[in-house]
Amino acid sequence: MRVRRLIGGVAGACLAALVMPGAAVAQGVTASNGPFSIFDNLFTGSITQTAPSQPAQRAPSQPPAGSSAALPWSGEDGASGNPLMTAAAIRQAAANFPNCVAAMWPDAARRGVSRESFERYTAGLTPDLRLMDLMDSQPEFTKAIWDYLDILVSDARIARGREILAQYKPQFDAMERAYGVDRYIVASIWGIESNYGTQGGDRSVVNSTATLACVGRRQAYFKDEFLAALEILHRGDVRPEHLRGSWAGAFGGTQFMPTSFKRYAVDFDHDGRRDVVDNPADLIASTANNLKKDGWQSGRTWGYEVVVPKGFNYMLADRAKSMTLAQWQHLGVARPGGKPFPHASDKAYLLAPAGAEGPGFLMLQNFRTIMKYNPAEAYALAIGHFADRLRGGQPFAQAWPRQERVLSRAERLELQQLLARRGFYRGTPDGQIGSLTREALRGFQASIGTAADGFASADMLDRLRGR
Repeated sequence: MRVRRLIGGVAGACLAALVMPGAAVAQGVTASNGPFSIFDNLFTGSITQTAPSQPAQRAPSQPPAGSSAALPWSGEDGASGNPLMTAAAIRQAAANFPNCVAAMWPDAARRGVSRESFERYTAGLTPDLRLMDLMDSQPEFTKAIWDYLDILVSDARIARGREILAQYKPQFDAMERAYGVDRYIVASIWGIESNYGTQGGDRSVVNSTATLACVGRRQAYFKDEFLAALEILHRGDVRPEHLRGSWAGAFGGTQFMPTSFKRYAVDFDHDGRRDVVDNPADLIASTANNLKKDGWQSGRTWGYEVVVPKGFNYMLADRAKSMTLAQWQHLGVARPGGKPFPHASDKAYLLAPAGAEGPGFLMLQNFRTIMKYNPAEAYALAIGHFADRLRGGQPFAQAWPRQERVLSRAERLELQQLLARRGFYRGTPDGQIGSLTREALRGFQASIGTAADGFASADMLDRLRGR
C-alpha cells in the first residue's frame, strides 16, 4: 500500500485517508512500496475515488489507450490549493507534456536506459489528467476501523489466502528459509494489497508516472518513479504490457512502487528477471526481502489483542511509550482468556483504536515493520489479524463499539478547532484524526474526568461544544 509514502493523494489511490474514530489514518503519509495501493485497489469507485462535483462546463481529456479510467478530468482546481494544481497550471503543464518527457532522456541515460528503450517506452504517451482529480480529491470517509477490518479480513479472502498458501507452498517454504519472514504475513499483504492479484489496477505505470512527473504538485517525486519504471522495462524484468497498476504507479500483487521495486525486488528463481507481476516466487521473496530489510524479527509475532482493565490510565496508550510485556502485565493488561505472553521481555506499545469500549492491542517491533510497508495503524492491524486468521487463529475476542457513529470530516475539523480553542491541540486543524489529535483529546478527557482514551466520539464532540 504500499503508498507508500505519499498521499495527499494512498494506499490507494486517491486516498486521502480512511478515517476511523480514534485511530491513525493514512492521509498525508507515504508508505514503503507504493503509495496509495491498498485503498486504491480495494475501494476504487466506492470509498476512495469519489467523483468530483461536476462543473458547468468540463474540459475533458482523453485517457490513454488501454487505460481503465472511464472518467475524464473534471477541469477544476485541485482541493489542495497548491499553485501547480490550479486548472490553468494543469492545462499549461499538459500542453508541455511532450517536451517534459523528452527532457528526462539525459536522466534516463544516466541510469543505463538506452535511447532505443527510451523512445520505445515513451512513444505515444499522453497525459492522463484524470489523475489530477485522484491526487487532490478529498473524499468523505465514513468507515470505522471495525468496518474496515470486516472488508479486508473477510471469510472469502481468508479462504482464498489458504488456497494461495497451499498452491505456492514450495515458494513460501523457500522464502522462509531465505528471509525468516512469516509466510502468513506475506500472504496477508498479497491478499489485502490486491486480493491476490485480482485488483491491482489497470493503468499503465509508465503513462501514470510520466503524467505525474510532468503535471501537478508532486513532480519531483514522480520523476524518480517514472525513471525507475523505464529502468524496469529496459532490464526486461516485467513485460511492458503487464506493467500496469494503480493511478499512482503501484503494481504487482503486493503493489510495489517502481523505486521500491528497485530496492527490494529479487530474482528468486534465478531466471534472469525480477518479476513481481507474473512470477509468484519473485513476488513472495521480494515482499519478504522488503520486510526483512525494514527490520522484521524472525520467530516473533506482530502483537497481541489484550484486555485493558477498568480505570486504566490511557495516557500510556501512546506509540512513544513502549514497555516490556511483563510491565504491561503488571499494570493489569492481559491477553483474553488468560493466555501467557510467550516472550515477556519483548517491548510493545498499547494501541486502543476504539478507545476504552473496544479491544486493546500490544504492538511489537514487527507491527512497526508492517507500518513501514504502509504507515497506517489500521492497515498494519488488518495485516497482522489477517495473518493470524490464515494460520487458524480466531476473530478478535472482544467486541467493537459498533454503536458509535463515525464523525464526518466537518465534525472532525470542528473537534480539532474546539480542542485548539481550549489549548489542547497544537497542530493545524485538517479534519484527520492522528496522533496529535488523540493526544489533545486525551488531555481534554483527563481534564473532565473521563477515560482519557483519545477516542474521537460524537459524545466527546458534544462535550467540547459544551452540551
